[in-house]
Amino acid sequence: MTAFLTGFPGFLGSALTRRLVERGESVTCLVQPAYESRARERATAIRETVDRRAAGDVDLVTGDITEPELGMGEHARTVRDRVQECYHLAAVYDLGVDRETARDVNVRGTERVLDFATGAGVDRVHYVSTCYVSGRHDGVFGPGDLDVGQSFNNHYEASKFAAEVAVQERMAEGLPATIYRPSIVTGDSQTGGTEKYDGLYYLLRLIERQPDVAVVPVQPPSRRYEFNVVPRDFVVDAIAHLSGRPETVGSVYQLCDPSPPTVRELVARCGAATDTRVLRLPVHVGALGRVLQAVPGLVKRLEVEPASLPYLSHPTSYVAPNTRRALAGTGITPPPLSSYLERLLAYLRSNPQERSAAMV
Repeated sequence: MTAFLTGFPGFLGSALTRRLVERGESVTCLVQPAYESRARERATAIRETVDRRAAGDVDLVTGDITEPELGMGEHARTVRDRVQECYHLAAVYDLGVDRETARDVNVRGTERVLDFATGAGVDRVHYVSTCYVSGRHDGVFGPGDLDVGQSFNNHYEASKFAAEVAVQERMAEGLPATIYRPSIVTGDSQTGGTEKYDGLYYLLRLIERQPDVAVVPVQPPSRRYEFNVVPRDFVVDAIAHLSGRPETVGSVYQLCDPSPPTVRELVARCGAATDTRVLRLPVHVGALGRVLQAVPGLVKRLEVEPASLPYLSHPTSYVAPNTRRALAGTGITPPPLSSYLERLLAYLRSNPQERSAAMV
């Protein structure tokens, strides 16, 4: 099997490429020129650490999903002729991204990848979306939901929604595809390792910068709102398994925690992990975000992304009944955050300079 994958050498793309190579697939990874050096290092590491007797291989081709023929130029035809499956992970993941960049990369880029996959006549497309295509839907959001009249927290969510609409329209026209929707993805549950500090890490850093007693903004009632987070290894394990099953074609799988902590519980657990007394400050977090945006110096000092604050009052609950059924008996299940939170914190403390910016 020859697979074509976008999003290498990104956090999820690198781990998924390794898994595909380990199971015997040859993977051609589309790499932006700016990340070519890092991609070569990761490709070499994969080749050197997998069992070469049973493994496939990894090849790199430079390009860009926002360009015609994905920016591959004369290599496009060669890749098109040999590819059998397509994994589309490339996206700009930045809650503060501007509208045009979000649409260019996440929407138009996805449409170009779909065009390429269709032209290649692939057997299957695997598209990594996000649970947050739900926007701020007030209620339960399942794998069969998409357009429920929701509003969106930011341009990232809106663009991922539009991109998934495009994928589902192609599926309705006959494109064999599977969609995976992770919730908030954090570091590895075993090592704590990550490559980008966002989401949960903003809260940990906020508490860490207030020793002994920390004030954390929460929007009442904090016991109502859930904070759904899953580790990278669960997401990669789930996609690797589901993508290898023919019966999963045509389905949407939400990769989320079935029992996520409430915001109140999350704040308490982060306080306990950092050995810090935490005081919850009742406030409208959306309004606070707007205040922070108006005071850049405060944002820099606290290292808090204002666009992340609405997720402390996110009204949506995610369910994944078909994911649980499909993964039953495999041992692939999202571990509770409490079981690996201290590993995430240890990695954060040991690697304080890890990037927070998105790969664009």
